[in-house]
Amino acid sequence: MINEIKKDSTMRMQKTIKSLKSDFLKIRTGRAHTSLLDHITVDYYGSLVPLSQVGNVNAEDSRTLSINIWEKDMVSVVEKAIMNSDLGLNPATAGTVLRIPMPPLTAQRREELVKVVKAEAEQSKVAIRNIRRDANSHLKEMLKDKDVSEDEERDAEVEIQKITNDNIQQIDAILQIKQQELIQI
Repeated sequence: MINEIKKDSTMRMQKTIKSLKSDFLKIRTGRAHTSLLDHITVDYYGSLVPLSQVGNVNAEDSRTLSINIWEKDMVSVVEKAIMNSDLGLNPATAGTVLRIPMPPLTAQRREELVKVVKAEAEQSKVAIRNIRRDANSHLKEMLKDKDVSEDEERDAEVEIQKITNDNIQQIDAILQIKQQELIQI
């Protein structure tokens, strides 16, 4: 039973880290990468579909994304979806190809983005600590129900704390990398 609690906690903590990584991908660093547009959905004949299902998204160079749209009718819909997104991008249309230049980030915007990633990382750390709290409360219940001894419960709490510390270190490392990306000109 203790192993199940540790396994569940580890799995939930890893999901938290994975979620943080995907959130960080959406925060642009001034460089063009295709994952920047992953969260954009397009109205495709009445149903919302990801942008990648209406065209090929490619990085032409470090500052330009291109989308080769498969249906000519969808060009204006995709263009509108990109402009309405929270990314602040303005695509240029050339037939069925949209080119999206990445505007350079100002120093002030870089500082704002650093604050945003720090806040996201802190939220992830809080989520990790909440998972630890849940695991420890399960252990306390098991001790109260006399399913485990005090020694087993204490050892399990120490192991869960070690898992928590490892995951928080991973978050700090990911944050450090993202901050370097944002600060880099």
